[in-house]
Amino acid sequence: MTASVKLAKLTLSPINVRKRPDELLEIPQMAADLEARGVLQNLLVTPVRKPRGTFEVFDGGRRLRGLRLLAERGVIDPETYDVPVKVLVGDEATLSETSTAANFHQLKMTPAEECRAFQYFIGLTGDIDGVAKRFGLTRRFVEGRLRLATLAEPIFEALSEGTITLDVAKAYASTENQEKQLLVWNSYGTSYSNADTIRRVIANETMNSTDPVAILVGEDRYADAGGKVDRDLFSDSGDKWVNPEIAQRLAADIMEAEAKLVGEELGLGWIRPIASNYTHSAAAGLYRVILPTADPTEEQQARLEAIAERQQAISVAMDDEAIGEDAYKALDQEYDALSAEELAIRKVAPVLPDELRPLVGAFLKLTPKGEMVLDAEYYSEEAIRIGGTEDETGDTADKGSRGRPSGAGRESATPASRPEAVAPGGKPLSARLYDELAMQRRDVLAATLLSHPALALDYALFVMIDDRMTAESAYGSTIRARSPQDPVTGEQPATRARSYLAEAHDGLDAGWTEYQSQVDRFEAFRGLDDDAKAAWLAYIVAMSLEAPNSRAEQSPLQNRLATIMEIDVASWWRPTSENFFDRVSKGSILTLLADVGGAALTARHATMKKSEISESCAKLFAGEAIVEPEVRDAALAWVPNAMKFLDSAPADDLDVDDEPEDQGGDQDTVAVNDADGEPQLDDQDALAA
Repeated sequence: MTASVKLAKLTLSPINVRKRPDELLEIPQMAADLEARGVLQNLLVTPVRKPRGTFEVFDGGRRLRGLRLLAERGVIDPETYDVPVKVLVGDEATLSETSTAANFHQLKMTPAEECRAFQYFIGLTGDIDGVAKRFGLTRRFVEGRLRLATLAEPIFEALSEGTITLDVAKAYASTENQEKQLLVWNSYGTSYSNADTIRRVIANETMNSTDPVAILVGEDRYADAGGKVDRDLFSDSGDKWVNPEIAQRLAADIMEAEAKLVGEELGLGWIRPIASNYTHSAAAGLYRVILPTADPTEEQQARLEAIAERQQAISVAMDDEAIGEDAYKALDQEYDALSAEELAIRKVAPVLPDELRPLVGAFLKLTPKGEMVLDAEYYSEEAIRIGGTEDETGDTADKGSRGRPSGAGRESATPASRPEAVAPGGKPLSARLYDELAMQRRDVLAATLLSHPALALDYALFVMIDDRMTAESAYGSTIRARSPQDPVTGEQPATRARSYLAEAHDGLDAGWTEYQSQVDRFEAFRGLDDDAKAAWLAYIVAMSLEAPNSRAEQSPLQNRLATIMEIDVASWWRPTSENFFDRVSKGSILTLLADVGGAALTARHATMKKSEISESCAKLFAGEAIVEPEVRDAALAWVPNAMKFLDSAPADDLDVDDEPEDQGGDQDTVAVNDADGEPQLDDQDALAA
């Protein structure tokens, strides 16, 4: 029987099957819906004997709670508000079964259905706030569903079909750019379900609004310059700035203007802005100027002596076992206060002499909060001696500490002591840049070794055998089944050699890897032809090559391999803004230009900004600039010393054949099988084993 019952006459039945504690969190949303549209579905109730005329609700508990919430707010009167109900009579088991069935067959809308529904509602009214209020939701929630509704079609279809989760869909929707969504989708598709990774990949070419550079620039200035913003509606990491290059250019202009102003005020030789809070990399190759601390005045010295005497007296008094707890605490506090006063007197900031100001400079740093702060340390391009005196040998000694190039001196053999660790002009490369170049040079060697499987075999056999027979360990390879530990982690600049290595891997015969059993894989690998095995051998040996870090010498054995193969590094690696020019000083680039094209080429670039010089050099050294033929040839042939293989072993002293294609005959002989099918070693192989 269907009827209407006053809200005041309804109570919640104890047999209602919904017992979820988080259900209470949904009541305000339900109340908003009831206020907007009323009760759209009858509540299932059963009459109770006492008090007469009342009913228990055994299905519709959330609707009942929502109506009561409206009554508490004064929106409806429980004494007069009619609730549509369906009255059922039966025993407790029958009513409980009915409640279960009613809830079991309810079908909640999918996120995709919600997206299309909200898109339809907004299309009718255009009022996001009104729709949010009517459904009891936040504006951000509705905006999020609208963003999901604009996903690229393949991604939205995957969400509708349940192929991807809502979190993954939100990760794709972190940008409004459907082209970028599809670019990532085509790479990952449904095979990758990690939303965090999808979000990071999409954000790779953007800048967070919480980035120090973004905070410094400000969204208004960025937008006025043509920058676009992706509102991230699904995380708290801030919006994404789609054009980070605009923000970086604006930040550079702001910091350069501030640096010029500060430099004029302080009279320093230079102020260099860096969009970081750390000066280590920027100070590479410079000398830190350590200023002597000023001596205390007579008044300060007298106060220091008085503090020392009083602290001594306090210590004696505190050692007395008869002292009370309050007195001990008071003396302890006085001792700490005196120590703080002593520290304040001694902590006198060193004063930079006026005559040194034109010779030194400082860095204008950017804090994580987007604030420009002048670094307290001074640096110079040449070593500066302060207060020098002559010792017994007649040499000049420093009263203070003489600065040394930042980043150098970690070990006795510094990178600057070797030619491959020095940039054009004589300044040492930063440790990280040297390490990256060493890895890229290693990739060139590895890529070339792929086409010399016989040489790779010789190299692999020698390393494995020699490692067992001697105490030698520096072979420049991890052929002993160890993976190389690169000195630099994270993303590296793309190079031709690295791309070639990846293509070579894709071209290997990998059918044997599909077998589940280890023995089956082994037997399948044995069935490969000699060319396929040789390709695998060359690839594995190539990928074992190690890249020395900035503190280690080059591997003589790697250098010898490069000499045998006559590697032309310039054909594999070209300097770009990303992998070189942005990483060295303007002075080093100008010196390089003078070496390649003379004074005229240097003069063309001398008045440019560092970023402009970097971009111009990237084209010049790629052969894309319009210059004289001899300058173009010199630029195309140039590589930094850190990318060269410095072979110190004369080829005439080694009894080897330098031509890899001639390493045939007995050296490439494959072991024949005996009667049982097992391989037998020839005499030369047996002797080596």
